[in-house]
Amino acid sequence: MAATRSAHAVWEGDLLKGSGVVSLDSSGLGSYDVSWPARTEEPNGKTSPEELIAAAHSACFNMAFSNVLAKAGNPPARLETKADVTFVPGTGITTSHLTVRGTVPGLDADKFQALAEDAKKNCPVSQALAGVTITLSAELG
Repeated sequence: MAATRSAHAVWEGDLLKGSGVVSLDSSGLGSYDVSWPARTEEPNGKTSPEELIAAAHSACFNMAFSNVLAKAGNPPARLETKADVTFVPGTGITTSHLTVRGTVPGLDADKFQALAEDAKKNCPVSQALAGVTITLSAELG
């Protein structure tokens, strides 16, 4: 069963002085201001494509990892994942670094790391970011 989700963006002005709004249409959760300075300098209460990708990557990874862990017989009690997506002006998005800390009863650190790598590789957002270097730090807590 396929699922399609939608968002849209509106931009006014040139790249450096203009600004826009991105809206999450499918969920209706809100609209968020975007600008070039928020993307390349300090956010100052605005978001960026990279922050939105980081949100998607961390959520997708947690879903994939929870599935991998459950299939291995060790469903997680808790997974907390941070994604740091790097944008270099003139180059583009260069990396996404995932940092996961998990509470998984009955699992040792080596197995946790191996299953985290599998989830990183097979997470649909990781696959969509195939042109980007994706790294992982995994800690069992």
